[in-house]
Amino acid sequence: MEKFHLKGKTAIVIGGSKGLGFGMATGLAEAGADVVLSSRNQADLDRAAKEIGEKTGADVMGIAADITSIDGIEALVEKVVQRFDHIDILLNGAGLNIRKSVLEFEEADWDKVQDVQLKYVFFMCQAVARHMIEKKIKGKIINIASLTSQLGLPNMVAYCAAKGAIVQLTKALANELAPYGINANAIGPGYYETTMTKPIFEDTAYAQKLLSRIPVNRFGLPQDLAGTAVFLASEASDYVTGQVLYVDGGFLAC
Repeated sequence: MEKFHLKGKTAIVIGGSKGLGFGMATGLAEAGADVVLSSRNQADLDRAAKEIGEKTGADVMGIAADITSIDGIEALVEKVVQRFDHIDILLNGAGLNIRKSVLEFEEADWDKVQDVQLKYVFFMCQAVARHMIEKKIKGKIINIASLTSQLGLPNMVAYCAAKGAIVQLTKALANELAPYGINANAIGPGYYETTMTKPIFEDTAYAQKLLSRIPVNRFGLPQDLAGTAVFLASEASDYVTGQVLYVDGGFLAC
């Protein structure tokens, strides 16, 4: 269907070199978008860009950046614009979690999680939105929420706080950017086995308990998020903004 095609579009995927970000970046490239992957590690980015490019035929490149600093964010946006001239899609997919109890959490832990999961997301959205408005681009911003946007899980206090805030941030962005033709939505993944969630899956009894609550009877795979990312990045979602689409196998329906 033509409305789902992304040919001629340029997407930035933060955290696109591995895990869920890699799965969503692959989906955007398969739909025809040029894709810029960004994280701190250039070697990981080069490997991922090569793999996605060979698989999809899309123009995919990696640009290492420190997106926890305003200067790093602005430099990344400038490099992407120099290379592709325009940015149509922003997907904020980097992840970080520190698992400690409420009583053990330290200020440095809190700040580290908030910087990656919330602060950078806002300033990345701000920088790209400025570009979209200047270029009169009807852009798409996609943030990553979580089951913890709704659930308060133990030993994840900073992560839960940040992911709850992502939902409100996305709604605020949607309202303020709508007059410029920019949509802002979020994807809420369920339980996916990644490096960040490894501690959950190492506890086999707990993992089995979680699995028993998932109606489709399996954990998610990175490619399970690709279709949702393409939908929210494409013209098919032009009348969708300020929403969170949970891709969780039905977990929150139970």
